[in-house]
Amino acid sequence: MSTLRGAGVAADGRKVGRVVAVLAAAGLIVSAAILFVAELHKNAQITELRSHGVNVEVTVTRCVGLLGGSGSNAAGYACRGTYEFGAKTYDEAIPGNVRRAPGSTVAGVISPSDPALVSTVAAVRAAEASWRVFVLPAVLALLGLLALVAFATRRSRDGGDPRPAPGVSRIGPRVGQIGGV
Repeated sequence: MSTLRGAGVAADGRKVGRVVAVLAAAGLIVSAAILFVAELHKNAQITELRSHGVNVEVTVTRCVGLLGGSGSNAAGYACRGTYEFGAKTYDEAIPGNVRRAPGSTVAGVISPSDPALVSTVAAVRAAEASWRVFVLPAVLALLGLLALVAFATRRSRDGGDPRPAPGVSRIGPRVGQIGGV
């Protein structure tokens, strides 16, 4: 117990530890769910482009260098380009980190149901939807669930609150409380 301007603050380390453990387990489960949804979406995009993709010619409009770490070394390039589909012009990021000259063209693939989804032909050929991307989210979810189950079984085995009731020690009742004596 410490005092701050006359007011005492008491913190039960066990309760704080339990709250932190439950929050960490819940964080693992939430992270697993987010990763699962992201990977599901990525697999769906790969499948869409491989199955129903339409070839387009993307004209590079600009390319900027990306810096990494402390800003002293090059980390790649981010390029944008325009293409036409359905009497509409799209200006989208070109996937990859290759330096491309403005005005040059790139063979691209778009989704007819979502023309803003664009990739290069080479990237679509190299990409495959895979179940392996779900291994990490599954492991994280399993770890989080195991931690919650372990916490719940330990808590129920301990009988709930690990502290004894007032006037009762872990060994038994106080002397003088037996039989009203």
